[in-house]
Amino acid sequence: MITILGAGGAIGNELVKLIAKDRRPFRLVGRNPQMAAGAAEVYPADLSDTNQTIAAVKGSTIVFLLVGLKYDHRIWADTWPRIMSNTIEACKRAGSALVFFDNVYMYGKVNGMMTEDTPFNPSSKKGEIRARIATSLTNEWKTGALKGMIARSADFYGPDTRNSVPNLLVFEPLSKNQQASWLYVYSRRRTKPADACRACPRMEPDLARADCAEPTYG
Repeated sequence: MITILGAGGAIGNELVKLIAKDRRPFRLVGRNPQMAAGAAEVYPADLSDTNQTIAAVKGSTIVFLLVGLKYDHRIWADTWPRIMSNTIEACKRAGSALVFFDNVYMYGKVNGMMTEDTPFNPSSKKGEIRARIATSLTNEWKTGALKGMIARSADFYGPDTRNSVPNLLVFEPLSKNQQASWLYVYSRRRTKPADACRACPRMEPDLARADCAEPTYG
């Protein structure tokens, strides 16, 4: 059994499609999980509660931790360490491998490429929290207490990721004929805003009518 903790989000929904395509049994866990095509079961649980997390993970061979919390460092500081601790304990009891989908906040400001060997150097409260929970997981697999891995991404975009930065700042405003907010460093330009705008209709058909005029720079 594959168990998805934090089902229903952008990453979880894409993962469900892949697992269902392979016809592997999977369980969807969340506060209010919704049944999806191919799912063996749904299991409502509060992952900040140890007993509920253990019950949700029981019988799993692989667990994906894809939880998303409200974007508030106080909530993260209170809840993320408990979720990670509970998930680790549940996986150890069930003998499950744990895959954690993480961001890159723990790296802070990096000069150059990010790799697996990039040291943690958080420059924000959220980054400090992510560094702490990631370290707690890596310490477990370094001691052989469980099998695990961390997959990291700065952000994601697409038609089913409404809360991502590119969608909120670029694609959604353009779809409403509003001005987009471009995060753009002119001295290190690669893809111009106009180029990105021309790619928009491939993601959102309604964006084909957006104004894609070439911007000017001072």
